[in-house]
Amino acid sequence: MDSSGVPKETKADEKRVGLLPVGAHMLVEAGHTVYVEQGATEGSGVPVEDYMEAGAFVVDTAAEVFEASDMIVKVKEPQPHEFSMIKENQIIFTFFHFAADDKLTNAFIDTGAIAIAFETVEGRDGLLPILAPMSEIAGRMSIQEGAKYLEAPQGGRGVLLGGLPGVASADVVIIGAGVCGLQRRFDRCRHGCFRAPARYRRRPVATSRTHASGERVHPHVESI
Repeated sequence: MDSSGVPKETKADEKRVGLLPVGAHMLVEAGHTVYVEQGATEGSGVPVEDYMEAGAFVVDTAAEVFEASDMIVKVKEPQPHEFSMIKENQIIFTFFHFAADDKLTNAFIDTGAIAIAFETVEGRDGLLPILAPMSEIAGRMSIQEGAKYLEAPQGGRGVLLGGLPGVASADVVIIGAGVCGLQRRFDRCRHGCFRAPARYRRRPVATSRTHASGERVHPHVESI
């Protein structure tokens, strides 16, 4: 593999970019050529000039990226209009979630390309280093979304999640203690919600992390 390409994400509401400038720099330093589609970095707030300084080439279209690259680095699965640009034996490195989409699976098989799904990449410790941050985000967002739907305009009872002096905070029940569940727990504590004893299921990620607040996750874990 001599070249990698970063096309602009075109799935609805997807603003992320598949490769940061530091990643482009590392690939260039290793002797690879990196192509970035113009506009691919705008949604994530990363100036395209940072990629150019890292040694990447900026091209005008996604078709140019796909044509020039041995590996395509994306965030989300290929969209219907992208399948015609995928080449046989080209590596597509992105989130796929094939199990949830037969149409996507069959369409990708027909391309003859090689899929490396972010969600299946495991470290030597058996953890999922690319998937785990997505679960952390989902855990944090769940508390934010839950708080929104407690508001009266959203059909809730008008409960303020963290409470106020003289007003009790909400009780939050968290089911599961994976990466997502633990992030809910940490976020709940930051909101000042009642901190109830919890039991956790055995999970390597739960036993190996110390939260940024300094709280150590108990190593004997069991879910409810």
